[in-house]
Parts: sequence; structure tokens; C-alpha cells
Amino acid sequence: MPKKFEPEMKARALRMLVEAMPDHPNRTEAARHVGGLLGISPETLRTWARREEIDAGLSPGVTSEAELEIRRLRREVAELRKANEILKAASVFFAKELDQPTTR
Repeated sequence: MPKKFEPEMKARALRMLVEAMPDHPNRTEAARHVGGLLGISPETLRTWARREEIDAGLSPGVTSEAELEIRRLRREVAELRKANEILKAASVFFAKELDQPTTR
């Protein structure tokens, strides 16, 4: 189970990563350094930094806001498909009921 970090901790780690970048040859080395200081995986820091760049429009990709909207819409589509299947089954059932001759 992934560890949850407070937003303040995440913001601090990202600030430290930006500050450490000039002292290291690349972002990976800076992430290792900062991650070691804070007890955070370098990959977690790299992922956070990448997400920040995408959300700020500095890198191509789907923003966090758009990703949340896509998830919401996918859930809604799944619910609507399920409701549609139920309605189809009900219409078939009632069509059969109407087709049967009535006995008096």
C-alpha cells in the first residue's frame, strides 16, 4: 500500500528538489539526494515533479484536473451502460408479457 504524504510535505520536498537541482548533474541524482534526506523514494519525488510540470503546462500530458474528470465520466458511463442493460432486459420481459394471449 503506498504511503500517503501530507500536501505540506509534498510541497516542501518539491521545493527542496528544485533547490538541489543546480548542485546535481540531473534530476535523478537530485531526487536521490532529497529523497534520502526526507525518507521519500526518489521515484516518488520524480513522479511528483513530473505531475507538477504537467499541471503547470510545462510538459505535455493530461493534467490532474482532467484526469479526475475522465475518471468521473468513465464511472458515469459504466453506470449508464448498466442501467441501459437493465432497461433492455425489462423491455424484453414486458414485450413477452404483451405477446402472450390472455386467457379468460
